Amino acid sequence: MSLLKTAALVLLLVLLSAPAFAQFDLSGTWASRSNQDDMERGAGPDPVDYLGLPLNDEGRAKALSYNYSMLSLPEYQCGYLTPFYIVLGPFGLRIWSELDPVTGRVIAWKIGGWVDRDVTTIWVDGRPHPSPNAPHTYGGFTTGVWEGDTLTAYTTHMKASMIRRNGAPVSDQATMTMHIMRHGDFLTIRAVILDPVYFSEPYVRSRVWMRDPTVNLGNGVSSPCEPIAELPPSDTASVVPHYLPGKNPFVNELTEKHNIPREAVLGGAETMYPEYREKLTGYVPPAICKRYCGCGGLGVPCITDGSGIPR
Repeated sequence: MSLLKTAALVLLLVLLSAPAFAQFDLSGTWASRSNQDDMERGAGPDPVDYLGLPLNDEGRAKALSYNYSMLSLPEYQCGYLTPFYIVLGPFGLRIWSELDPVTGRVIAWKIGGWVDRDVTTIWVDGRPHPSPNAPHTYGGFTTGVWEGDTLTAYTTHMKASMIRRNGAPVSDQATMTMHIMRHGDFLTIRAVILDPVYFSEPYVRSRVWMRDPTVNLGNGVSSPCEPIAELPPSDTASVVPHYLPGKNPFVNELTEKHNIPREAVLGGAETMYPEYREKLTGYVPPAICKRYCGCGGLGVPCITDGSGIPR
């Protein structure tokens, strides 16, 4: 073999193998470990619980207008949550790669859909994001690059949806950055979402999954959905369920049940930080646990007296 051919072969091998030093194999099934944000990943939050959300005035007003009966409307029955719900929802993940049919290189990583969200495709082949005027989808449009051992993914073009299952909103102008890291059998995803419409600061969440090939997560395709008329015809059939400003009946529920100040319940950027606890002077925990005790089998002990000690 000539020297020129040898050099060309060596160069080709280097080019083909270089990305392998930085990339982890993310494929497989990853089981949910609901040891964080227990209410989010179980029974769900209270109707008006915006603690820890950086809602601005517009976001708070939008959230307070939400009525759960909206989900009975045919146009809302098949709506999904945005990819940010990956780090908030109660389910595991199924991840696989998409290969270029000619070169065999990974051109995308796919995080499978489920009953609550669409498939998230992370393109790693260098393609650009589409025009801001391009159609938005529930899955959004995501590109990714490897930064050392971390896959950093940037998502745009998401439809308006909820950041929390009680109607706390996220707009179609929101963007998200995910940092995906694998440590052996553990997968960590940290997500940062920016919403210039409803948030005053970035919102950050992280979550950990554990590799488990026995978990059944289907084929990774979002569950089929066919909207139906759930309510009988009536004079109010054309009304979209909602609450007018100042009319949400649940606005004081968390305060009455858990003694949490109303201004904290309504959220805001300052409620995200530990220092906010210093403002809750005179807070007295409720004497008896009447709700979420045992929490439907999630392993939360019940507090039956005012001692704060699980019984």
